[in-house]
Amino acid sequence: MATVSAAVLLCLGGAAGVARAEPAGPSAPSALVLTIAQGNGAAAGTVVRAAVLSCAYTAEGTHPAPRAACDAVNATGGDFGRLLAAPAPGRACPKHYDPVTIAADGVLHGERLAWKHTFRNACTMSAALKGDPVFAF
Repeated sequence: MATVSAAVLLCLGGAAGVARAEPAGPSAPSALVLTIAQGNGAAAGTVVRAAVLSCAYTAEGTHPAPRAACDAVNATGGDFGRLLAAPAPGRACPKHYDPVTIAADGVLHGERLAWKHTFRNACTMSAALKGDPVFAF
């Protein structure tokens, strides 16, 4: 976790400087660190996957599909909860509790963003994010 945190600070340090130089709004730069971690909320421990997404003037970063992810992020209007879908009818997930937390941290349209959501387990996360390009890395 310390390694990822240091990388996040380095990435965000540069992104924050650029974001302050631009006016806040839909055309202002966005740079996010997206993570999927085992654990619950603030106690989320082991980062399982992480990606950097920059939606400044071009879509780039370590995310495998930056253009699709930036388009989806921009469509949320800052409400990342809009990425979560209702489970498909007939989709059954086990009821065991093995929490998984997704998070987005950085700058969105020139404004600071820190968002996270915890799921009961990986199956419920997969069901809620079906078709979502942002956390598909």
